[in-house]
Amino acid sequence: MLLQNAPHSFHIPVMGLGYTIDTPLKVAKYGISSVLSIMEDGLIEQMRLVHSRKFDLPYKVIRDTEQDYRARRITAYLNMLHTIVNLQIGNMKAGSFEDGGDLSRYFELLPAFHPDKVSYTQMLSADGEEKMRLQSLLRESIVPGSIDVNIMTKLDKTNYDQEGIALPPEFADAMSALRAFALSELNGAMVFSAGLNPRLFAYMEQFEDFFPDENGFLKKRIVLKVSDYRSALIQGKYLAKKGLWVSEFRIESGLNCGGHAFATEGILLGPILEEFKSNRESLNEQLWDSCQNALVGKGKFQFPKEMKVKVTVQGGIGNANENQFLMNHYALDGTGWGSPFLLVPEATNVDEETLQKLIHAKKSDYYLSDASPLGVPFNNLRTTSSEIQRKERIDKNRPGSPCYKKFLSLNTEFTEIPICSASRQYQHLKLKQLSAELGSGESYAKAAEKVMEKDCLCEGLGAPALLVNQVNPARNLRAVTICPGPNLAYYSAVFSLKEMVDHIYGKASVMVDAARPHMFVKELELYVSYLKTEMEKFLPEKPKKHEAYLDRFRNNLLSGIVYYQTLISSIRPDAEDMLNRMKLEILGFQNEIEKLSAVDA
Repeated sequence: MLLQNAPHSFHIPVMGLGYTIDTPLKVAKYGISSVLSIMEDGLIEQMRLVHSRKFDLPYKVIRDTEQDYRARRITAYLNMLHTIVNLQIGNMKAGSFEDGGDLSRYFELLPAFHPDKVSYTQMLSADGEEKMRLQSLLRESIVPGSIDVNIMTKLDKTNYDQEGIALPPEFADAMSALRAFALSELNGAMVFSAGLNPRLFAYMEQFEDFFPDENGFLKKRIVLKVSDYRSALIQGKYLAKKGLWVSEFRIESGLNCGGHAFATEGILLGPILEEFKSNRESLNEQLWDSCQNALVGKGKFQFPKEMKVKVTVQGGIGNANENQFLMNHYALDGTGWGSPFLLVPEATNVDEETLQKLIHAKKSDYYLSDASPLGVPFNNLRTTSSEIQRKERIDKNRPGSPCYKKFLSLNTEFTEIPICSASRQYQHLKLKQLSAELGSGESYAKAAEKVMEKDCLCEGLGAPALLVNQVNPARNLRAVTICPGPNLAYYSAVFSLKEMVDHIYGKASVMVDAARPHMFVKELELYVSYLKTEMEKFLPEKPKKHEAYLDRFRNNLLSGIVYYQTLISSIRPDAEDMLNRMKLEILGFQNEIEKLSAVDA
């Protein structure tokens, strides 16, 4: 028994801690898969209370003084999502096609080419027994969207008991979240992002749901979010040798995405997709052979030979033409649409104030910041209440944030137990150190600015889910951080779920900015800007290691441009003038890159 195919060819990726935390309750009943973060157990517990009340389900609080509370909270929440979606599907199947409710909406949202959409259209014009027969078949065909979860592998800090003694590894943040998912009732996917975590990946071997049953069925699937083919191959082989099958490689643009941005060394999305396309059969065969050998060695059930790894892409897709080109040209299994769904209240949690800021934001308001305590570039919006709050704290000579949740407490520069670089404690200590070393001149001002740019993501990325549900955040920390990709700059209104889904499938268009560049061109623009920033970082010292890195980066960009110049005749943009503009834009960036020299800069 292989996995049922999802009704839709797109999914909604994880966004922040709270933006998609209950998205499955809003879209799974329509066959749309989505991903939620399971890192913030306090927020998860609050949302479990919210939805237990909303759906009249029993609720018993799990306090942070209880044994293994973090994993138990997450498991309880995931089980609740599973229960509610099953109830929704049951109610939908029992509904009527005539009342224009969820049952009809399920099929109306499907793409025109889907077999169930064809049957639905036939049913609408049928009569008598034939109509009843088709309605019965349609009810049986309903498949809910998958409820998938995300763990950022870097977020695996050690936790401590009340006496300050380190707890065993299985109680670390990512480890306990993995255990929570593994022990839940969900038949879904664990989406790992941010690279390989050996301890975390090895921990999966302890849970039977990650291995096939006697029918070759996986109750818990593994999805790896990757930035290039090499990363996919390394991580896939690592897991396969443990008998763990990667069901999907989810390729994400290095810079044209939301949230944390993991830039490649100038390797562009098009060439990355081409490499996957060229090596896909080999990749599948290597992983299948290795995985089967490991399963035999462990005495476990095996997969059928026809088991295939899926490949999808996300990051910066803006319209149906781009979506369909990616699917067809690179033979992909699906696409991810993230940031545009921040403008769909039916699907995500965005408070009204932030929603209005997104609608009225200028392109220059979207930027790649150093706000994340992880030290990874972070897509940000200049006008958020969190950014305003950060600056106000600096003006009051109180830089930094109070640190209550501590999920990003990874710095041991001044303390034995790690603290967060966005915290008031760390910034006070670091600024004091810089003042002693540099005095109060321009050098200090620049260094201090970098320190104070770090912001609290734990509170800011979770607050919207509470605000939308009329829950006041603890300690009244209502400031919101939002992390949309640059692509959102080309949308400027609130949309219904149907409008956005129709936009993805080409039934309608919700974009009004005709000047929007093609997604490949936009990513190229972002990488050229990133290269310039990297070149400026080490002036005038120009260490040789950095020069070599910049040379690779520059050459990879030029190689990508040559690929696009060959590919461009295959791309079918909205209009001929768009095609001509693409050619000119790509040529312009080529000239710009060729003028840049890592040595002479």
